Amino acid sequence: MKKFKLYEYTEKLGKDELVVANDTEKIKDTVINKVCYNSNEVEKNTLFVCKGIKFKEEYLKNAIVSGAIAYISEKKYDVDIPCILVNDIQKALALVSKMYFNNPTDKLKMIGITGTKGKSTTAYYVKSILDNYMKDVDGTDTAILSSINNYDGKTTVESVLTTQESYEINKYARNAVDSNLKSLVMEVSSQALKKNRVYGITYDAAVFLNISEDHISDIEHPNFEDYFESKLKIFKQAKVACVNLNMDDIEHLLKVLDAAKEAEKVITFGTTRNADIFAYQIEKKGLNTTFKVRTPYFNDKIVLTMPGLFNIENALAAIAVAVSMKIPYKNIYEGLKVARSSGRMELYTNKDKRIIAIVDYAHNKLSFEKLYESTIKEYPDKKIVTVFGCPGGHAMIRRRDLGVLSGLNSDITYLTAEDPGMEKAVDICEEIGGYVKKVGGKYKIIEDRGEAIETAILENPDSVILITGKGNETRQKIGTTYVKCLTDVQYTKKALKKYDEEHGIKVKKAIKK
Repeated sequence: MKKFKLYEYTEKLGKDELVVANDTEKIKDTVINKVCYNSNEVEKNTLFVCKGIKFKEEYLKNAIVSGAIAYISEKKYDVDIPCILVNDIQKALALVSKMYFNNPTDKLKMIGITGTKGKSTTAYYVKSILDNYMKDVDGTDTAILSSINNYDGKTTVESVLTTQESYEINKYARNAVDSNLKSLVMEVSSQALKKNRVYGITYDAAVFLNISEDHISDIEHPNFEDYFESKLKIFKQAKVACVNLNMDDIEHLLKVLDAAKEAEKVITFGTTRNADIFAYQIEKKGLNTTFKVRTPYFNDKIVLTMPGLFNIENALAAIAVAVSMKIPYKNIYEGLKVARSSGRMELYTNKDKRIIAIVDYAHNKLSFEKLYESTIKEYPDKKIVTVFGCPGGHAMIRRRDLGVLSGLNSDITYLTAEDPGMEKAVDICEEIGGYVKKVGGKYKIIEDRGEAIETAILENPDSVILITGKGNETRQKIGTTYVKCLTDVQYTKKALKKYDEEHGIKVKKAIKK
């Protein structure tokens, strides 16, 4: 990578009117070897970024000892190295990170996906289509940054955040460019847009899936309008805006369509005839969903082998992106037919199929509504049992919303730990249970997640067991640390096997559909 001098970083920040003061004149011609915000990553001639609410002066002092020669901050510290004082540290980090990694997002086709529900599934649908297309072109695949995992051509790691910090985004993008990948698909959260983690990125296609109240808390969004307006910001950075016409609230849909005009082009999708990407003749055939799709370039059949009728909207979003990139129908069809999203609508059954277990990442009001709607349509003769919890310390409104929805739609709810953080899992469960009970629902609290899943399966034959929230995640946030655990899929397989063994049904393992 090309290395830049300190004054070049200062000029970059100045062009965006971020510099308040600058006393780096004496060392302005120094070549910067490293830009970072983690004091543990500092090396000789580092430009250090003082970022975060919890930032402490000792981090900067440690960075100086390790080789930092200048720092960027919103406040001056009593240290012996010069400072570039800025008015927005998040924007500053995004710009210097992009520059340090040699503008990698400008060298990739960038696809950004936002919405309350469906971001991960849509991201993997797009990736599957692009992977299929690139197999015909040059054999490379597609980078992805999601709430499930991050892949950049060099590494695959489990995610902690829906959207990483700007420095990490540019680092992943650099790896993708160095790996000769051509595209990067990423989930874009409301927090990432609000806090400028994606500042400086231009999206070749930006998808707006849906909107529903979520992430309302003292540390996230103070109200729904702040959440909604944050998501709309994605269009200011988009060449093509892809908008779902199936959004329930017409008032908010009109606002989305109005905001989408910021982009150079708008493509709409949905099951309404005036959509540019229009799905019709929708049929459920076994575990598969088929439909016809009309686009400006073709009118043909699509097959989804991933369960869930609500995934039609996610598939249409992916088709809209593909159409904007002029991907052939053949690759769209083949990509969607094999598309999978780990931990999303993974269906398992015991040997005699009395028990159907669905592992899904559903974790907010809109995703629960769609999951119940789909389950009731697809399994009208089955009881519904739900296993879930809520995270500690944020998205507090989910406890009410998910408790009410589960109480109304489940024969019984099993409440359990789900990243309780600094709170006690049992306290969170009791709060949710109050809402379940309020609408006439039944519930049990079993704090251990594996035990809760096993109990739900063993106690409820002839049921659909909905196991939501964690998917294929391999850790729980307890206190301030992440503790390793089995995934919901692993817990589910073990419980189904135990059920068959206890009932004399000889089977070596649960059967995945």
